[in-house]
Amino acid sequence: MTDFQRPSFERPGLVREGVYQHLRRAVLDGEFTPGERLGEVELGQQLGVSRTPIREALMRLTQDGLLVAEANKGVRVRTLSAEEARDTYTVREELDGLAAALAAAQHTPADARALRAALGALNAVQGEDYREQTRLDLAFHRAITQAAHNAALTDLARDLEQRVALIKHRTRTYNARPETAEQHGAILDAVLRRDADAARAAARQHVRTFGEMVLGELLGAPSPRGPAPPGLVPAAPPSSSPPSSPSGPFLESTHD
Repeated sequence: MTDFQRPSFERPGLVREGVYQHLRRAVLDGEFTPGERLGEVELGQQLGVSRTPIREALMRLTQDGLLVAEANKGVRVRTLSAEEARDTYTVREELDGLAAALAAAQHTPADARALRAALGALNAVQGEDYREQTRLDLAFHRAITQAAHNAALTDLARDLEQRVALIKHRTRTYNARPETAEQHGAILDAVLRRDADAARAAARQHVRTFGEMVLGELLGAPSPRGPAPPGLVPAAPPSSSPPSSPSGPFLESTHD
C-alpha cells in the first residue's frame, strides 16, 4: 500500500470529512493504483485515525464509484475496462466541447487568469512525471468547466473526471506530448478570443485524439498513435450536407 504523507486534521469535528477528501484525492491523483486493495487498519495507521472514519470514507468512495467492494476481500480501487473507457471518452468529447464553448462566452477576467495559470503549470512539468501531469491536466480542464459558470455542467464534469482519472492511471499516455500541448493551447486561445465554435471544436478534437491513444494502449495496440478502435467516437450517419455543431439555448444570449 502507498505510504503517503500523514495529513493534519486540526478540527476533530471535521475528521470524517477530512479523511474522505484525503483518500478521494489520493485515488484521483494515482497514489493508489487501479486494482489496489485498501485496508482499514493500514490506512488508519498511516493517517493517525481510528478505523471508524476510514470505514465511512471507504463506503462513500465506493458509492462514488471510485472503489469496488468485494465480499470477504474488502475494497479495491476500481479498474475501468476498455469498453468503459470508450464510453467515458465518447461522453467527455461532448461535455468538454460544451464546457469550452460556454467558457468562451461566459468567462471573466479572473477566469482568464486562472486558465492561463493552469495551463502554465501543466506545461512546466518536466520529464515523465505522469502522476503530476495527470493531476495538472485534470486541473486545466476543471478550470475550463468552472469558467463556463454552469452548475449542472460542473456536477456532470466532476463525476466524469473521476472516471477519466481512473482510466489515465492505467495507462502511460503522457500529456507532455508536443501535440497535446498544442491542443491545449488551441483550446485556451479560442476561449480567450471568445470564439465559442472554435473552442468547442478544439476541445472535442483534443479529447478524441487523446481518447484514441488511451484506448489503444488499454487494448494493447502496438502504438498509442495508431487508429482508434471502432466505436470510440460514434460515426456520423451519411449525409449530403455538412454536419452542424450541436445547438441549443445555452449560447443564444451570448451572441451579439
